[in-house]
Amino acid sequence: MDYKLVLDLIIAILLAATIASAAVLNNKLNQLRKNRDDLAKLVAAFNDATVRAEAGIPKLKRASEEASSTLIDRVEKAQSLRDDLAFMIERADAMANRLEGSVRTARGEAKPVPAPASSTAPLRGPSIRPAPASQPVPKVSVPPLTASRDDTLDDDRSEAERELLRALQAVR
Repeated sequence: MDYKLVLDLIIAILLAATIASAAVLNNKLNQLRKNRDDLAKLVAAFNDATVRAEAGIPKLKRASEEASSTLIDRVEKAQSLRDDLAFMIERADAMANRLEGSVRTARGEAKPVPAPASSTAPLRGPSIRPAPASQPVPKVSVPPLTASRDDTLDDDRSEAERELLRALQAVR
């Protein structure tokens, strides 16, 4: 065989391989172009989402400030109620101590009842102790609250004291 023919065959095989690899490369470049368009759409959508999120930030700030002011108002009201309840508990403790003194006096126990603690002392419940089991418990008569009662006594009492007296009478 002629070496020119062999050389032409080798060149033809190499050209066929080049054409095949060019076709594969062309397909890959088309896929890259298509993916580039999809990537551009994805970047545009991400940009829109970022713009919307930035626009929502001031609204969130306003909502958080409103919630904060509402919470502050509620905390202030709760503190006011807490102070009122502390005062009522202190007054109820003093009344319970007076009631305990009256019960002891009615039983014949002449033990003096200590004065209520100062307002700086920690709040505690009333110190009413039950009577010993060996002694019978005498009945103590408490006059009922009526409209005909002397109003000057009611004026000296707070609303909480009057409610406590009504509750004690309801239990009786």
